[in-house]
Amino acid sequence: MPQQSSRSRRVGEQIKRELALLIHDEVKDPRVRMVTVNAVEVSRDFTHARVYVTSLVPEQERDDLLEGLHKAAGFLRRELGRRIFLRTIPQLHFHYDTSIDNGARMSALINEAVASDRARHADDEDDVS
Repeated sequence: MPQQSSRSRRVGEQIKRELALLIHDEVKDPRVRMVTVNAVEVSRDFTHARVYVTSLVPEQERDDLLEGLHKAAGFLRRELGRRIFLRTIPQLHFHYDTSIDNGARMSALINEAVASDRARHADDEDDVS
């Protein structure tokens, strides 16, 4: 992936802050709830933005969440245009960010490995005594 310019990063951060507020306060779709905007990557020409979100909804409801966000994308883009002063407000493309889920799964695997290692060492110490 090409590296973003500092302006793209700043615009992405501003869009991230505004989208988080808009989704929380303005979106009335019941499918869109408990959403966290993790990151926004803006294209160099500011015509497209990838919005990475997570939510506490069960895994089965993630597709509904993304569908609700895609339905609200026009509204969110219009509201962004009122809050952010850019010549072009980017098209919003929502993606579910699995990095938090992957991190939690890795942490659980590490904890499991440490626990089994401790149990194995405890058994070795019992055999020596």
